[in-house]
Amino acid sequence: MHPPPRFPTHQLDSEATLTAAQSTISGAACEHEAISLANQPTSANTSSAVFPGLPAIAAEFDASDIEVTLTTSLFMLFGGFGPILWASMSDFYHVRRFLYLVSLLIFTGASVGCALSINVYMLLVMRLVQSVGTSVTISVGAGTVSDCWEVIERGTAFSTLFVGQFVGPLVGPILGGGLTTALGWRSTFWFCAGYGIFLFAFLFFFLPETYRMEGMWEPLSEKPGNSAAASSLLQYADSSDEEDDARTIADGGDDVDVENGNDDDMYEASIAPPPDPKTSLNPIKSVYLLRHLFVLLIALETGSVFGTMFTIETIIPDLFESTYGFVSWQTGLSYLGAGIGNVIGSYVAGALSDELLKRARQKRGGIPKAEDRLTLNAWPGGLFLVPLGVLVFGWGLNAHWTVWVAIVAFGIVCFGMSQVYAAGQAYLVDSVPGQGASVAAASNVMRTGMACILSLVAQPVVNAIGPGYLSVALAGLNLFGMLLFFIVKVKGQDLRIRAGYGDNQA
Repeated sequence: MHPPPRFPTHQLDSEATLTAAQSTISGAACEHEAISLANQPTSANTSSAVFPGLPAIAAEFDASDIEVTLTTSLFMLFGGFGPILWASMSDFYHVRRFLYLVSLLIFTGASVGCALSINVYMLLVMRLVQSVGTSVTISVGAGTVSDCWEVIERGTAFSTLFVGQFVGPLVGPILGGGLTTALGWRSTFWFCAGYGIFLFAFLFFFLPETYRMEGMWEPLSEKPGNSAAASSLLQYADSSDEEDDARTIADGGDDVDVENGNDDDMYEASIAPPPDPKTSLNPIKSVYLLRHLFVLLIALETGSVFGTMFTIETIIPDLFESTYGFVSWQTGLSYLGAGIGNVIGSYVAGALSDELLKRARQKRGGIPKAEDRLTLNAWPGGLFLVPLGVLVFGWGLNAHWTVWVAIVAFGIVCFGMSQVYAAGQAYLVDSVPGQGASVAAASNVMRTGMACILSLVAQPVVNAIGPGYLSVALAGLNLFGMLLFFIVKVKGQDLRIRAGYGDNQA
């Protein structure tokens, strides 16, 4: 179900208000799909589509293993720094859509540069620029979710966002493997350039601006007895009395009729105040959110679980080639398990997250608490599925079991990862209201940094002691990360109080 449209509640005349209402309602059916497309197929496809072609790149450029690995590891690292800049510009200039479009132009140009590379160093530089172009959706995407969905709907919204983000391991390697086998590795980047042009056109025509400044914009939804959104907006613009009522709702006044436990019919009485006026653009401000312990702990765990997935992705081409004699197209198809696990896991996480959140609030008499977002499904995902899948993957390869064991095990890892990752990201956006893009960017710095380090050391570790012992280290890292999750689940509200985000309103 599409979320209720949000409109500015100031400086609107009747005609402009009705036009805005009609425009948004007519675009409601496609906005969900547009946001899903905006939020991550580009980065995921670009990151994973190149994996089957890595051996061919190394052969053509006579590059070492570490040089080729850097084209993926540094791609991921710069994917952490890029969102800092995008998030800062989004919060400073109060825009989302414009940044999506600019980033796609950068991505497209860099993809052409990759396809025309004459040596591994040119390819590396172009990959870094490409990463910055795709990374806008990491942070600004989270901000778009907070713009368009109520707190109790964000679990499902984030799951849709992550389907876009995680579908790359399903589609990217298959396309990359097929293109590399048929046309060479450069064709993968030509495809990326064409895909960037398609996304630019799609978002240009179908994605509206969604930026909503907390405290200055309000949600409007249909309730029993109320008129449709367009009529409500027109009445609001024509009636100063209704304007006062709307402001009373936003201020949490006595006129708000709220039943305890009925989150579908309530609007959070305390909307976060607008940010202080900014005098300069400060990209580092987003990273500074990591000083809050509850943000840092969640970022460490989501970084651990994502880094584990990315590390396995990077070692698969060499391991499957040496162990099973795979060529590029076979390696691409071997990522099917990961993609299916991610897609199913994301939908399961979204469906469970919002339902479990509502139940937790009802048990508390309707009082919201941000830690409710760390829902029950995250715990078996992080404590059991991810470690189990990693261990079966590593030791199955070590023992030269059939390739299907490794494929299914990686799918289990990805399914479990999506439970943890979706809960952690949704919690951060809910617990730092009004700064969704910035807190997502801060978390992403940790996530991509850990993924970069783990993927860089993975191949030397495999060469030295084998994939089995690497899997033991990764499983232990994820168990430690779930301990951090537990600390936030138990002590998160106290940590938020110390940081100045301690009220129960998410």
